[in-house]
Amino acid sequence: MRRPFALLLLLLLIAAPVSCGKPGSPPTKGPQPSSLPSYQVAAGPPVTGSPTLDAARGRGHLVVGAKEDQPYLGQKDPASGVYSGFDIEIAKMVAADLGFGPGQIQFKTIASANRETALQNGQVDYYVGTYTINDNRKKLVGFAGPYFVAGQGLLVRKSNNSIKGPQDLAGKTVCSASGSTPYQRIQKQYPQAKLVGYDTYSACVDNLVSGQVDAVTTDNAILQGYAAKVPDELKIAGQPFSTEPYGIGTPHNDAVLRGALDDALAHHEQNGDWKKAYDATLGLSGVPAPTPPPIQRY
Repeated sequence: MRRPFALLLLLLLIAAPVSCGKPGSPPTKGPQPSSLPSYQVAAGPPVTGSPTLDAARGRGHLVVGAKEDQPYLGQKDPASGVYSGFDIEIAKMVAADLGFGPGQIQFKTIASANRETALQNGQVDYYVGTYTINDNRKKLVGFAGPYFVAGQGLLVRKSNNSIKGPQDLAGKTVCSASGSTPYQRIQKQYPQAKLVGYDTYSACVDNLVSGQVDAVTTDNAILQGYAAKVPDELKIAGQPFSTEPYGIGTPHNDAVLRGALDDALAHHEQNGDWKKAYDATLGLSGVPAPTPPPIQRY
């Protein structure tokens, strides 16, 4: 995370113990380990027929692709190297059903533009990081899920009242992650916007806070986290203007792994783990847990 945005977070964390804050405002701290659910590791026969899982068992751990700069979804502590957030919990709960405990998961940060390549080249076993399921990506990788549905939104400075939706972006400088679905949508549907792209959303938010861009666009779930971290500086403008079903990315030809992940998601949605994980992570942004979407097996 670059300095201006990181400094704002640091100042908020320092001020938190001595400041009461506004009534009902979301906490500035991230997920607390004590509030996170634990997941029972499957003790039965292992899933067979998956080359991805065979390789993971051979090395003794899973390698899971993730994001590291999305508050309450996928964030890496720069001091400890520990990943936390709703996507991280999704990765852990399905890993448990595959026979891998939390100590047998190695998280690896993969930028949006590199997700398909990472899955195709075997750099990661599966990917959990606000990864929208769409037909074009299905030609390159597999998907389990969806486990959550978001919608594209806009993040602006608190003082900005001129942007209320994508129809107001003409002539405005808008930032998103290169290669992401939100980036491509602005590029195609709102060409009069001045679109800039970075590898990470934190770089976009950094430039928003410093006044170099007018808006950041990505899924509203991601924007919720950033707005909740610095509510006096940033706000979400208008309503979501797309539907983004998040899935777990898998190697394209490993149908066994994909099916096992679908089974695991269904299991943890039914036993309450999904909601507990949401409440302890993304729920800290102030938005109540929705109903999990139906799993689309294919």
